[in-house]
Amino acid sequence: MHFPQTCSSTTGPCNISDVAPRFDSTKLAAVVIRAALTLAVLAALLSIAVLPAHAQTETVLYNFCTQPNCSDGAYPLSNLTFDAAGNLFGATGGGGLWGYGTVFELSPNGSGGWNESVLYSFTGVADGAYPEGPVIFDSVGNLYGTANEGGAYGYGVVFELSPVLGGWTETALYSFANDGDGANPSGGVIMDPAGNLYGTTLSTVFELSPSGGGWTEQVIYAVGSGRGLVMDAAGNIFGTTFPTVFMLSPNGNGGWTPTVIHTFPSGPRDGDSPQGALTLDGAGNVYGATYGGGTKNWGIIFMLSPVTQGKKKGEWKERILYSFPGQPGACQPIAGVVLDARGNIYGTTRVGGKYQKGDIYERTVYGWKGQIWSFNGTDGELPTGSLILDGAGNLYGTSSHGGSTYGGSSAGYGVVFEVTP
Repeated sequence: MHFPQTCSSTTGPCNISDVAPRFDSTKLAAVVIRAALTLAVLAALLSIAVLPAHAQTETVLYNFCTQPNCSDGAYPLSNLTFDAAGNLFGATGGGGLWGYGTVFELSPNGSGGWNESVLYSFTGVADGAYPEGPVIFDSVGNLYGTANEGGAYGYGVVFELSPVLGGWTETALYSFANDGDGANPSGGVIMDPAGNLYGTTLSTVFELSPSGGGWTEQVIYAVGSGRGLVMDAAGNIFGTTFPTVFMLSPNGNGGWTPTVIHTFPSGPRDGDSPQGALTLDGAGNVYGATYGGGTKNWGIIFMLSPVTQGKKKGEWKERILYSFPGQPGACQPIAGVVLDARGNIYGTTRVGGKYQKGDIYERTVYGWKGQIWSFNGTDGELPTGSLILDGAGNLYGTSSHGGSTYGGSSAGYGVVFEVTP
């Protein structure tokens, strides 16, 4: 298993293929300081840049692979999902009873801690293998997600987990055949109000529709796509490829009209290789992060806004909200971003931070705030999934490595964490 190099202004970004852990021979994937009026104020700002602002507290809610043979899961790679009762749900890319990944639930235990339950362990055959994306709920409590491999043809599945008599039953809704339909889905799925599912593979954007007691798949955009999609209130779908951000709009005849709303040219004037799912605000702006590019080639946070008047009406305008500086700051954001109710932006970088093991950053509506948490290994390492927020503004996420099993030659098997502002 290859682990990431540290942030450095001279080495440049690591290879994208280094991001995901490899579990066997086939798979198992600067802080800006404003000008100060006095030396005393400058010294105070420098101190704040080093220490987490407002004394943020990070708590590890669960350490993976603390059960024999990692039966509780290992290597969570994606973001979490809340249910209405405040329980957390997610997937691990490895571990479980057969080593092919799990879907899990974390529930508050009433004493300030959390209990983990494995809802399903993948067998690596018809049911799928290595779930790398998040899971989502429908209106009646079923869970949906994707597994990167396995299925009838070995190229991954879209699955459903249904609660039955105190347990869960898994159904592979669709098996990818790598025959024009796509292969190796990795970003989970989203659902529209009619119950149709949408997701991405290495080569397609697909739609799954309930039909005659089964599901019908159709490719709605034949391009290699990134990790995950997002849908606005009008039913438009947004996603990324490595050089672009695209929008798919319903054409009124059951089909979709694709539009590339931004192409990243790479280099210091823009980003390179957008990663993670996008985020929308109430005004229709699109937010995300790129793995590379920017002034130091360590990635950027960007916002795309629709032009609503003038000669360029219908086009999209990009604003770079932050360029990551590399050492000693954060670098290589591989996850998307999340916005709170005030418009503040939170995200993670896969390396960098005080201990060079990744961090959590904040950009407020007034500008860059900085790192609010640096992972040290025992509390997590290499976060790859986007963060989520609860109603109180607490942040929740996963790191694919680190935790209580960190140490020696082991980088740990990952954690679920909470950061309290």
